[in-house]
Amino acid sequence: MADREILPSSPRPAFLRPGALALVAAGGAVGTTVRYLLEVACTPDAGQVPWVTFVINVTGAFLLGALLTTLARTGEDAGWRRSVRLGVGTGMLGGYTTYSTFAVEVHSLLGAGRTWVGTGYAAGTVLAGVAAAAIGLLLARWLVRARGGEAAP
Repeated sequence: MADREILPSSPRPAFLRPGALALVAAGGAVGTTVRYLLEVACTPDAGQVPWVTFVINVTGAFLLGALLTTLARTGEDAGWRRSVRLGVGTGMLGGYTTYSTFAVEVHSLLGAGRTWVGTGYAAGTVLAGVAAAAIGLLLARWLVRARGGEAAP
């Protein structure tokens, strides 16, 4: 029942609709490919801070904050907005960001005896991600308001 309240324009929840699943899968394929190419191009040496993963996760948090705020402030979660949210937000940015790799990298740093580096990397990534999402949210809110594109409440 709760799913139907979240997705009122659809008789079935998004995760049961083939079109919605295809959008998430296609977006995920793009996001993971971009992340893979970035990580291959900039692989850190063992025991070094994995800056590529840090940048990926922080930029992904920023983009997700900006995207979801823009979509929410410009209209109802239906039609093209829902498609963008699923394909770009859930799919592409979900595939682009990588908190599983982040966890493995933190574990590797800690396992290599780099306790302060691993702890700093973990805390710094989370704090920078939250800050980036907040900045994305605030920037999108300002831009939507400045363009006069805010939907009525």
